[in-house]
Amino acid sequence: MTVRVLISDKMDPRAAAIFRERGVEVDEMDGQTPEQLKAIVGKYDGLAIRSSTKVTKDLLDAATRLKVVGRAGIGVDNVDIPAATARGVVVMNTPFGNSITTAEHAIALMFALARQLPEADASTQAGKWEKNRFMGVEVTGKTLGLIGAGNIGSIVASRALGLKMKVVAYDPFLTPERAIEIGIEKVELEELLKRADFITLHTPLTDQTRGILSRGALAKTKPGVRIVNCARGGLIDEAALKDALDSGQVAGAALDVFETEPAKDSPLFGTPNFISTPHLGASTNEAQVNVAIQVAEQMSDYLLLGGVTNAINMPSLSAEEAPRLRPYMTLAENLGKLVGQIVGEDVRSVAVEVEGAAAQLNQKPITGAVLAGLMGTYSQTVNMVNAPFLAKERGLDVREVRHDREGDYHTLVAVEVVTSKGTRRVAGTLFGNRAPRLVEMFGVEVEAELAGSMIYIVNTDTPGFIGKLGTALGQAGINIATFNLGRRAAGGEAVALVAVDGDVPQTVVKTLCGLEGVREVVPLRF
Repeated sequence: MTVRVLISDKMDPRAAAIFRERGVEVDEMDGQTPEQLKAIVGKYDGLAIRSSTKVTKDLLDAATRLKVVGRAGIGVDNVDIPAATARGVVVMNTPFGNSITTAEHAIALMFALARQLPEADASTQAGKWEKNRFMGVEVTGKTLGLIGAGNIGSIVASRALGLKMKVVAYDPFLTPERAIEIGIEKVELEELLKRADFITLHTPLTDQTRGILSRGALAKTKPGVRIVNCARGGLIDEAALKDALDSGQVAGAALDVFETEPAKDSPLFGTPNFISTPHLGASTNEAQVNVAIQVAEQMSDYLLLGGVTNAINMPSLSAEEAPRLRPYMTLAENLGKLVGQIVGEDVRSVAVEVEGAAAQLNQKPITGAVLAGLMGTYSQTVNMVNAPFLAKERGLDVREVRHDREGDYHTLVAVEVVTSKGTRRVAGTLFGNRAPRLVEMFGVEVEAELAGSMIYIVNTDTPGFIGKLGTALGQAGINIATFNLGRRAAGGEAVALVAVDGDVPQTVVKTLCGLEGVREVVPLRF
């Protein structure tokens, strides 16, 4: 089937060119109304956007083929991520394409505040010569406080260090080692507010960061601080910032982003020592080209190769990793399906273990594949994107275990679930690094390929049972494809995995349950 992508916002033409070069059919239709977009989106596997298109739940419900939304830029405020995740749609952004551009804009606004450049320009062009009115401050030797020290924040830090500033940062995700590596000091927020001469914000807008510079936080800042926000609107209480500027607690503020955009009206407009720009952080020619190229490459990698880069709602899986991990993910998904179909909804927790060669790989996609298989027991529209979401929704505790030890197999993936009846474990390996095989099932060694229709049978190991089973299936008109057996001990519990041609009706299940010594019968589908 042809892979189709819609570019619904104005984007550099190189994006469409990359899609076409890689064999993806692409349409460019910017300026569509929500109703127009909803009417056509069902034809596409991918949707490439910037900031104008609003990817709402309503739009996603109409996007029946959609597999990926790619945002050419950093912010994904215009995408309903929970709704996309629930539908199994990957949401990607391009956090590195405009990082330098945004960081440079923050530095430019910091200089503009330090030297009152916009007001000085307006005054001079008005025929005034108010040299004594505009007494600026140097940035050399001053302390810059970063709220957020990720990709953009770290670039701002490097530029500030080049300007001979001291840099402190508040970021819960910043490790001490990383802080040392980039030459900054990690501090708590209150310490930053107390020490910083300049504050710049470089964090996404989340429930945790919304209003991080609140009225209370602004009151704790160093008197005369100057504040720059090129990140997201909503991080600063704008009314409180207006009051802080009026009182002199804040000597100057520069905002490129606002809580409501386009910002046609704001309490800050007209305030002395306030500078505003219309969300220009990413607005350079270089940045627009970079994010367009990146979103097209990332979406193509996912749609054609299964590679996942810069996804908001699932683990990354590079296009180079994908071919090597694909057989592991097939194995992992089948193990999840096996457990899910046998145990049913009686699952309290899941542990995904990797051993041998599998322990050297990116485990997140393997875990995602296990959950996709397991959650398929409960939902018909499950994949690696929404499986972790569904598991969390059901309250499942999910753990990852990595063993460095060498076992009986060169590579091994195991799934262990805790149920009301105890712990149950299945494990599999790859033959020739590509052919998935089950090798252990609930403590019994069973070698089997998990494919097509199968029947799982637990019985007492007695002479003649296999013949009775074969006869019962033959009388029901069911042909046996393969027969895989295992047992704990002679005369003890035995397990059979029988691959058959076609589905297994419930009448046949009932017949098999009536055979002497049979304890459990479960039809399986892979």
